[in-house]
This record gives sequence, structure tokens and C-alpha cells, in this order.
Amino acid sequence: MKTPLQRGVYPGTFDPVTNGHIDLIRRANELFQELVVGVAVNPGKGTLFSVKERVAMLRQATRDLPSVEVKPFDGLVVGFARDNGARVIVRGLRMLSDFEYEFQMALTNRKLKPQIETVFMMPSEEYSYLSSRLIKEAAALGADVGKFVPSFVAQRLRKKLKG
Repeated sequence: MKTPLQRGVYPGTFDPVTNGHIDLIRRANELFQELVVGVAVNPGKGTLFSVKERVAMLRQATRDLPSVEVKPFDGLVVGFARDNGARVIVRGLRMLSDFEYEFQMALTNRKLKPQIETVFMMPSEEYSYLSSRLIKEAAALGADVGKFVPSFVAQRLRKKLKG
């Protein structure tokens, strides 16, 4: 008899966390007894928010999900999964354009750690077009992004972009 999936990881930059990310976290949380959301340090990506700020925003956004843990990580995703006792990496696929990159990463991760699987999830339709990059660009141009991110994230974006 197979046992239910105990722990999965959902890695990302989350700069900033969007309603699409939260949708995926909530739905992935239903598949695992525990879900670890890994916030990539990734200094080469030039994030708007520090890793500490991104972790804090995700913790606030998931505070009502006791089986979700948010942690920063540096290095390979498969190493993060292994270090957290997870056999599954959850990745979101919004559009066809995401597929090629995610497929390549999943196959590379499989070669590095064959015992760790990647599971792709599609966001709900209303979030399928959202990206952190698009949200930051819109906010920088003065758009109200409150429909796309939690209200506290929209406030932090306005403050960060003004100062």
C-alpha cells in the first residue's frame, strides 16, 4: 500500500508573491501533509525585495495554512528538497512559454537526484497570466496592483517603488 505524499517543496523567487503563487500554495497544500515554500536567495536575479522581506510576505500570506512552512534557500532546488525530506518539487506552469524552461529544469533535476520528482500544476484560470515581473512593471508605472497581490503586498510594493 502506498503512503500519501508527506512533504513537498514549492520553490521560487516570489518577488513579490502574487495571488497566483498563493493559489498554487493552497492547492499544493491539499496534496501533501506538509509543504515547504522555498524562497530562493538568488543574488544574480536582481530582486526588488530582499530574501528576508519575501519570506516575511509569504509567511503573512500563508499564516492560515499551518502545514505550510516558508524558508529561504540558496543553491540547488534538489538539494533544498533533499535537505527538507521532500521527494516532490512543485512547479507552476502558467503559459506554454513556461513549459520549455520548466521541462528542461525538471529533466536536469532528475539527472541530479533521480529519487526526487517534479510535479507541474496549472494555476486557476484567473491567475494564469500573472507574473511577478509584470506586477512590478505595472506598479512602477503607477497601476493599482491590488487585484493581483494581497493588499499588504501592494502596499509594500508602492512603498518600495517610491523610496
